[in-house]
Amino acid sequence: MDPLTTETTYLSTQLAAPNGTSGALLTLVGVLVVALLIAAFVWGRYLRKREPGPPHPESHPRLPHGEPVGDVMERREPDELPRSEHRRTPHELKGNGIESRPRRESGPDDRAT
Repeated sequence: MDPLTTETTYLSTQLAAPNGTSGALLTLVGVLVVALLIAAFVWGRYLRKREPGPPHPESHPRLPHGEPVGDVMERREPDELPRSEHRRTPHELKGNGIESRPRRESGPDDRAT
């Protein structure tokens, strides 16, 4: 047999600890891990009890009297884009569509005569 194999086998039999100390050590480590998990759970519950409870309905903001606040719908005039040979990319457009002008209402003096 190879001397390295013999030495490895001898070392592994010594580390196996046939007298039962490794089993007791693993059991002790397992009990400690479970105890730490239980302690962490209890500590978390303690910290959770110290936090304030959920707010009461009276402390929530109220809607204003009358109509509820909602979205504003309005018609806007589009910005004109000059004609060009190349395709425009989004970063070449200005304002991303938020700087358009409000549409003018056509009144009696706007008619062509």
